Amino acid sequence: MDQRINDIVNGLFELSGGVFLWLNVYRLYKAKCVRGVSMLAFGFFAIWGYWNLYYYPSLNQMVSLIGASSCTAANTVWIILAIRYERKNHGKNKC
Repeated sequence: MDQRINDIVNGLFELSGGVFLWLNVYRLYKAKCVRGVSMLAFGFFAIWGYWNLYYYPSLNQMVSLIGASSCTAANTVWIILAIRYERKNHGKNKC
């Protein structure tokens, strides 16, 4: 398969993942409470996303870069919100 096609297919997967991750951000924002989810998983995928922001341009995969940007931003925002709500709700059993 042509490398351009590979970039487009991978980029569409990344963009789709970004949509679902932003839904997680929205859900956390509305609930203002973290339950049943490990922040470590979001942290791992955020770090992987930052790697992708370096890696995809080195391969000249710009569609994948756009998708990775969305995923990385969503994971980063989710982590920031989760830390904020965990600190705010710590010991208050608000969930």
